[in-house]
Amino acid sequence: MGSVGHVTPQQMHFAQPLPLRSGAQLADYTLVYETYGTLNAERSNAVLVCHALNASHHVAGSYEGQPRSEGWWDNLVGPGKPLDTERFFVVGVNNPGSCFGSTGPMSANPTTGRPYGADFPVVTVEDWVDAQARLLDRLGIAQLAAVIGGSLGGMQALSWTLQYPGRVRHCLAIATAPNLSAQNIAFNEVARRAIVTDPDFHGGHYYAHGVVPKRGLRVARMIGHITYLSDDSMEQKFGRALRDAELGYTTQDIEFQIESYLRHQGEKFSEYFDANTYLLITRALDYFDPARAHGGDLARAFAPALAKFLVVSFTTDWRFSPARSREIVKALVDNRHDVTYAEIAAPHGHDAFLLDDARYHAVLRAYLDNVAAEAAAVRA
Repeated sequence: MGSVGHVTPQQMHFAQPLPLRSGAQLADYTLVYETYGTLNAERSNAVLVCHALNASHHVAGSYEGQPRSEGWWDNLVGPGKPLDTERFFVVGVNNPGSCFGSTGPMSANPTTGRPYGADFPVVTVEDWVDAQARLLDRLGIAQLAAVIGGSLGGMQALSWTLQYPGRVRHCLAIATAPNLSAQNIAFNEVARRAIVTDPDFHGGHYYAHGVVPKRGLRVARMIGHITYLSDDSMEQKFGRALRDAELGYTTQDIEFQIESYLRHQGEKFSEYFDANTYLLITRALDYFDPARAHGGDLARAFAPALAKFLVVSFTTDWRFSPARSREIVKALVDNRHDVTYAEIAAPHGHDAFLLDDARYHAVLRAYLDNVAAEAAAVRA
């Protein structure tokens, strides 16, 4: 198994306005994306990878001259890997509202010439799927062999089967949910309040003040990171280990290794992620609820789907628990859709979908082998 090697991000500009679910629109926008592998002559082997909260279009490979720049799913995507780039043409897209090159809060508002900041319109999962569909149109891809994503990416994958049922043959929804629970919305709200109450936030127009609300971002990331890990994994990795040999009897400084770890994660995150983007993406998570338009009936929401499904959950994922994945499976079964479900006994919590777990990767490999065979049959 190998890497896709050095990759170069590409950009695609759209002058046609993108209508948003809020009633607003993006009048002029750019999407950044990367591709891996080769699109076959029949254009039947394309796989779209949808990214989660703090990820981007950079799914696999690395950037020349930048050490440690591997894509966020590099362990899954590449020659001989479960999502095999010798058989699939893989597309990763950075969503509008992000801070990794696509049009977002840091971009110039064409109306004012200044960064959008807090004036960037609220976006939803459905808006992102519409933007992705436009990019695939430009790439000449009428139908996807598969769409795949974990967490918020899994929500996008599910939404693809509802918004564009004829354009996707397989959906791989990993460590995701049909909507956020009240507890999950609560975590997002605490994180957002940490950001907007930072004195450097300036109502979301901090760019004009030459500052970044790093304190709020650090706390937001610390809160989020706790929810991505399982109790067992935190206990095994840190337990009650002290940073120093003796107690310092302080309420301000670090005493335990877990505190040091969380502060490090928060500091690192605040150096590269945009606060306005964090607000937008967590709100998109909150809003996702395909059953809402159907009186809360998830089975009715999934009735239009035509794809075959693989749904994967992890036993120690308490933020997107297996019970939430089983809700999706039940709705699909109620519609007699073709669905495969795998519940992986993994100790890592929600982050398991990003990690190397032999059983998890074996499930994806076996399923994607069938997807590849189907794509090849289209060519025959």
